[in-house]
Amino acid sequence: MKILFTDRSMDYTGEQLAPHWIYRNFNILGDAMVAFSGAAQVSLDHMVDLADVLESAHIYSPLMLHFLVEHFDTNLELAVYRQRMLIVAVKEELEQFEVPVTRFGDDLYVNRAKLSVSIATSSVVSTLIHVGLNIQTEGTPVKTVGLTELGISDIKAFAENVMLRYKKELEQIYQARCKVRGIGIDC
Repeated sequence: MKILFTDRSMDYTGEQLAPHWIYRNFNILGDAMVAFSGAAQVSLDHMVDLADVLESAHIYSPLMLHFLVEHFDTNLELAVYRQRMLIVAVKEELEQFEVPVTRFGDDLYVNRAKLSVSIATSSVVSTLIHVGLNIQTEGTPVKTVGLTELGISDIKAFAENVMLRYKKELEQIYQARCKVRGIGIDC
C-alpha cells in the first residue's frame, strides 16, 4: 500500500470517492491512501450512505483532515472491516495525545461530540474508504469537536502517523495470513 500526505488544500464533496481518483490526481497506481485537508460539504446527490440520504442529513465542516483509501478488490464487507481498522488507527493515534476518544462503529466521539465522518463503498474495480476528521467545527450541523480543540496542531504529522499505523496493520495481517499452513494439508 502506498501512502501520501499532500499539503495541497482540497475540499471534499464526495466526488473524490471514485475509482482511480488517487491515480488521476496523484499518479499513484494500485492500493493507496492519501491524506489532505480542506472543507467538507457533501450534497445528497454525492452521498453514498443511504441512511443519511433518507434523513436528508448533509455533511459539512469548515476544515477537515481527509483520508481517502482505494483497494483494488470489490469485496464490500472487507472494505467495511478495513474502514473500521482505519478508525481504530485514528483512535490509537489520538490516545497517544491522551484524548478520551470513544468509538461507536465507524464513528469517533470525544465527550459526546462527533469527531469523524466515515464511509466505505465499492466500485466495479475497487473498494473505497473516506474518513474525515474535523479540524475546525464552526457551522457543523451536529455537536462536533475538532483536532485543534484537542491540542493536535501538527496535522501533517498526525495524518502521516495514522497512515503508517493503517499500512503496518494491513502488512501484519498479510504476513499472518502467509505464515500459517492450512489445516488438513500435510506440510
